[in-house]
Amino acid sequence: MITKIIHVILDNIFPPVCGICGKIQQQYLCQKCFLKLMALAENKTIDNWETEMHFYQLLYIFKYEGMIRKIMLEYKFHEKPYLYETFVKFILKDQNIVEKLQSYDTIIPVPISKKRMKERGYNQSLLIAKALGKYLHINVETNCLLKTKHVTAQSKLNKEERKQNIQNVYELKNKQILNNRKILLVDDIYTTGNTVNECSKVLKQANPERIDILALTKD
Repeated sequence: MITKIIHVILDNIFPPVCGICGKIQQQYLCQKCFLKLMALAENKTIDNWETEMHFYQLLYIFKYEGMIRKIMLEYKFHEKPYLYETFVKFILKDQNIVEKLQSYDTIIPVPISKKRMKERGYNQSLLIAKALGKYLHINVETNCLLKTKHVTAQSKLNKEERKQNIQNVYELKNKQILNNRKILLVDDIYTTGNTVNECSKVLKQANPERIDILALTKD
């Protein structure tokens, strides 16, 4: 009851808006902007056959370009965490994607370092993972995969530097929780795949049934 009252008060102070056009919208995505996103959505699944990759499939929703790129940059770097609501609402409107996501046992967000968390105030992948877990009734694990080192942001590096930069920065805890589980690893932007691949490499130590990637965008 108290939580509901708090949400009502917050909605009056900070009314929910469509993340695309900014108009007040209880569902965080108006019909007009939903149609815009529909026209841009790719919703592609790519099987991974590269031996150096440690995950099986990549599912991404948008190409990282144009309007989507602008929105992603605002979400990630310009203190607009509420945009996760817009992305999640859009994803959940596609029944094919929903059915695929419901096949997983566990959702894990790509973690960020404590320093990055302090700087940004939120983990953009965690917000999406938690919302999907809530709506789809899938457990979200945040205490298994941890980022123990703060490194240069991947976006500032070239392909080879990214690969080196991300090595040995993740740690696995409570691995028994993930044994024989179907894991969905959630990230915001898939570029070279080095980040999610390193995370998957660490997660494989827990002997999961499989690891797949859900990325909002693919560069």
